[in-house]
Amino acid sequence: MLATLPLILAAAAIAVVVTNQSRELAEYEIAQLERELIEAKKSELKNYVNLARSAFFFIYGRAAPDDYQAKLRVTQILSAMTYGDDGSYFVFDYDGNNLVSPRQTYLIGRNWTGLTDPDGTPIVDALITLARTGAGYHTYTWEKPSTGETSQMITYVIGLQNWRWAVGTGVFIDDVVKTTEEARAEVGDRIRQTFLYIGAITLGALLLVFLSGLTLNIRERRLADVKLKKLTQRVFDTQEEERGRVARELHDSISQILVGVRYALELTRRRMKNGDPDAADSLDKGVSHLNGAIQEVRRISRDLRPGVLDDLGLGPALQSLIKDFSLRTGIKTQIETAVFRNRLDQESKIALYRIAQEALTNIERHAGATHVSLRVGGHKNGASLVISDNGQGIPEARKDRVENGIGLRNMQERVDQLDGTFMMNSTSDGTTIEVQVPFSHLLPPDR
Repeated sequence: MLATLPLILAAAAIAVVVTNQSRELAEYEIAQLERELIEAKKSELKNYVNLARSAFFFIYGRAAPDDYQAKLRVTQILSAMTYGDDGSYFVFDYDGNNLVSPRQTYLIGRNWTGLTDPDGTPIVDALITLARTGAGYHTYTWEKPSTGETSQMITYVIGLQNWRWAVGTGVFIDDVVKTTEEARAEVGDRIRQTFLYIGAITLGALLLVFLSGLTLNIRERRLADVKLKKLTQRVFDTQEEERGRVARELHDSISQILVGVRYALELTRRRMKNGDPDAADSLDKGVSHLNGAIQEVRRISRDLRPGVLDDLGLGPALQSLIKDFSLRTGIKTQIETAVFRNRLDQESKIALYRIAQEALTNIERHAGATHVSLRVGGHKNGASLVISDNGQGIPEARKDRVENGIGLRNMQERVDQLDGTFMMNSTSDGTTIEVQVPFSHLLPPDR
């Protein structure tokens, strides 16, 4: 759903933008079409009026302002000039009296000053005003003679100033209105189709995102299950290895020492029964072996969980670890530590200690080194631990097995849990392990 939400919002935004742009463009084009059609109608009207004027101009041009016969002949000519189902000419004098109206004869002989259409638009007064100025167009609503229904009309009128007449004709533009309405309806249908297309594309994209997300989730879950199984097996292996190490420690050291103590005590008992004056020596030897067992138990306990790490911090714990390592193996050691003042959090201290412990164990078993150095300290980016030896390094034949071994994997995983970095460089001159812990694992200083 988080992946599909931006897609849905983007599709909705695209739909809104496309709709608005399409509607605006369509309205502009429809308005342009309407203007062109109306201009064509106006040009047609002007031609009609010029044609009618040509028909009576030879009479009007020779007649006097009060020539009744000439006026009668002109009205007869205009009354006879009709076209189409509704086309005809009209004549009003400047006082508002209708003189010619062949399609609607009830208008003839009556004064129509103040006449308006249903919308309140002046008709006769506006036509007379245009005629007085010479000529002009006027739009209003008028009754169609052929159907009796009202419709919008455009008229063109000219003025015969000598006779004080307004002569003109008009055409209904309901066909223009119908054309524009059909265009708007078509645009609306196309916009709805566009919406459907966008919706279908969005739905397809959502299904694709859903299927791909489902596939990725299943794949990641399978990989996670595999990793979890490997991790679980690794935990079991680590536990078994640690148990084996503890068992070997107990068998090789404490068990042998306790056997020696038992033999010393048995020997002491026999000597005491026999009255041997050397019985005390055997008892002292048994006590010495028992003290060794106690020290060995303390060493094993310290290896499992060093108390100095919790009490004094990482630096003293590492010093104690490497000192015991040197006494046990005879390898020369060098340690450089910075005073942390216990500013490392508990998780980081344990991780660095265990990494150092694992590294020293590997050096003791495999490196054949004569010198080991350990540096630990803090810096502006966090803390670092560097362990170096002058041993034989990791041979090429064993490198793959070592790099995939449990020890290095444990080190790497401990560092990964801290979001740190783990680097190992091994050559024939020795091996260096460097661990970086980020600054986020350093605690703020005490006030």
